[in-house]
Order: sequence, then C-alpha cells, then structure tokens
Amino acid sequence: MTLIKYRRWMIYFISCILFVFSQFYRSSIAVITPNLVTELHFDPEELGLISAAFFYSFAAMQIPVGLYLDRVGPRLLMTALSLLAAVGALVFAYGNSSEVLIVGRILLGIGMSCNLMGPLKLVTTWFSPAYFATLSAIFVSVGTAGNIMAATPLVWFTNHFGWRTTFLLFAICNLFITILFFLVVKDRPDDEPAKLPKEKSIGLSVFTNDIMQLFFRKDYWLISMGTFFRYGIYASVQALWAAPFLMTVLGFSQLMTGNLLFAMSIGMIIGSPICGWISDRVLLSRKNVIITGLAIMAGILIVLSLLSRGVSTIIIFALFFGFGFSSGSGQIMYAHIKERMPLKNAGSAMTGINFFTMIGGAFFLHGIGWAIEAFYSGSVLGPEALKLVFAFFGLSLVFTALFYMLTVDDKQTN
Repeated sequence: MTLIKYRRWMIYFISCILFVFSQFYRSSIAVITPNLVTELHFDPEELGLISAAFFYSFAAMQIPVGLYLDRVGPRLLMTALSLLAAVGALVFAYGNSSEVLIVGRILLGIGMSCNLMGPLKLVTTWFSPAYFATLSAIFVSVGTAGNIMAATPLVWFTNHFGWRTTFLLFAICNLFITILFFLVVKDRPDDEPAKLPKEKSIGLSVFTNDIMQLFFRKDYWLISMGTFFRYGIYASVQALWAAPFLMTVLGFSQLMTGNLLFAMSIGMIIGSPICGWISDRVLLSRKNVIITGLAIMAGILIVLSLLSRGVSTIIIFALFFGFGFSSGSGQIMYAHIKERMPLKNAGSAMTGINFFTMIGGAFFLHGIGWAIEAFYSGSVLGPEALKLVFAFFGLSLVFTALFYMLTVDDKQTN
C-alpha cells in the first residue's frame, strides 16, 4: 500500500511538470517577439499566426483526445504526444522561416493537447474521488508556473543563451520528462482491478449526437462564446500582444516586460481560487462573478489603451496584476456550463467549451496580426495600432459581459 501511495504522487508530480511545459509553450512567443522581428524580420501577421498555430492544433486535437483517452490510456497517449512536442520544440529552435516555426508550433500544440485531460484521468484512477476537486485545482495552479517561466525567466535565458538554445534546452528537458513519465506511470494500480474497471471510449456517433443536443441549448452557446472571448483575449495578450504594447507604447525594456507578464500570471494564480470561493461561498452565483470579472478586464484594457510613456511602473504593475486576477473568474465558466447542461451531456459540454477556449486564443492571435498588417502595413507593431488593439479587446469584453447577462444562474437538475 505504501508503494502505491508513493507511486501515485510520483505520477501526479510528473504530470504536473508536463502541464507546466504546455503552459510555457503556449505563452512563449511574447517576450521573444523583438528577437523574432530583428533576426527573422517577421511582420505582425506572421507573428500572430506563429503564436496561434499552437492554439489551432491544440483545439483540433480535443475531439480525438476525448475519443481515444480511455481506449488507449493516458500513459501511452500522453507519452506519444509529448514526444511529438519535444520534436516540435526542436523544429522551432532551428527554424529560419515563418513556415518552419509554424510547423514547430503545430507539433507543440498537438503534443501538449492531452496534458490536462490525461492527468485528470490519472487522478480519477489513482486517488479517491473525495480528492479530485482539490487535486485538479492544485494541478491547474501549478501549471501556471509555465506562464511564469515564459515571462521573466525566458527573458533571462534568451539574453544569456539566445532564444534558439533556450528552446533546444526545453526540447531536451521535455524529452527527459516524457521518458520518465513512460517509465513511472501506469494507467491504474495493479491491485485494484475490480474497483477500477477499464472504461470504454464513446464512439464518434455518440459523441456527435451529444454535441448536437447541446447546440439547441441557449446557455451552451452563451457560455461557450463567453469563454471564447474571455480566454481568447487573455491568452492573446499574454502570449503575444502585451509584449510589443509594453515595449513600443509604454517604453519598457524586455526584462521589465517579462516582469509585468509575471505579475499578470501571479494575478491569475491568486484570482482563480478567490473568484471560485466568492462564487461558491459569498455570492452563491456563477453568472455575477463572471460578469464582474469580464467588466474589470474590459475596464483595465480600455485604460491601458489610453496610456502613453511616462506612466508610473507601479500603476502598470497593478493593472496587469488586476487583469490576471479578474481573468481568474473565467474558470468558473466550466462549473457554470456543467450545472446548466444535462448530466448525460456533461462530458461533451466540457470538451466543447475547452474547444472554444483554445480556438478563441488562436482567433485573436492570428486575427489581430492579420488586421494590423492589413490596416497598418509598413508600420510594424506601431503604437497607434497596438493602442487600437487593446481598445478593441476592451470593447469586445464589454459586449461579452452584456451577452453573458442572458445566461441562467440557478443550477439545473436533469
């Protein structure tokens, strides 16, 4: 029994590390933007597409991952995909064109696509159901360390070793952790076969039928669109657009930009559990906490769009911390959609909202890059364009909050 307890925590710890890699890769373009522009002369559309490629491929993989996770098992599926991610990091490290870097990012997105759902599956088979909520919350919080690594630490590594060597080192570490994962992990404890029977994967026709049923529910679309805009805008700010905004519009150094992105991630880490506590214990509401968070995010982005050089660094730190903190309310959307959808469709609803979450990041990263290049061609990441981007983000979240008011807040039993 002691050996099983030791092994389950090893499995949990290694899975957390793989999720940290996932969070790092998705956010790692922001602070190296100046390096990519200087060395490879990328325009805004190319930068947006390179960053978005991770999100596109990650989102596209959610249906296959959902269909085959039980059938193949998290050990084999996560190992195979994580090896592909190591190849993606290697391709990215040696890329000399936008096409090669996009291929690298696509491989990274595919490779990291199971590093949330796979570990959650392992938690259900290795731990008591009574610990699932706590362990899953800790897991997501620990993963945010990847966003932190993609801020100031990535700037430090880039300045000392160059961005190519840095990604080569991450590819090597990625490979080592993947091999360790394969050697340590089992899909279930050996001595509990009766208690933990192997589940059957649902077929594509059943999955499609469940999704089609959700399409006729108003709240499914409202909540899905809410997470599309909320996470899409948050991710695009964190993963790319905040860095050129801070350096070009407000005149901060690359290192200070990394520190501000660090503050935003810390805000998210602190804000997520506090917003969840307020929703569960204080306001007893999903809808009101989410709308408040969307409104605060919108206000901060609009304020930032009006600022220029010379603003106090403390004020900018507070705004970026507040942006991350208020964005933490978006995690409640998962609880909201779970409560609003029929129990038999809960799995399909969660897969669907995860798809809209990731495709939102791809849309705003790629779409904004295309818009800047189309309307401000020749003015690469100029202050006027970037201020307009932040204003657009803010107004989009205002309309998102207004539409979210149409959702129902009470729990639905089916």
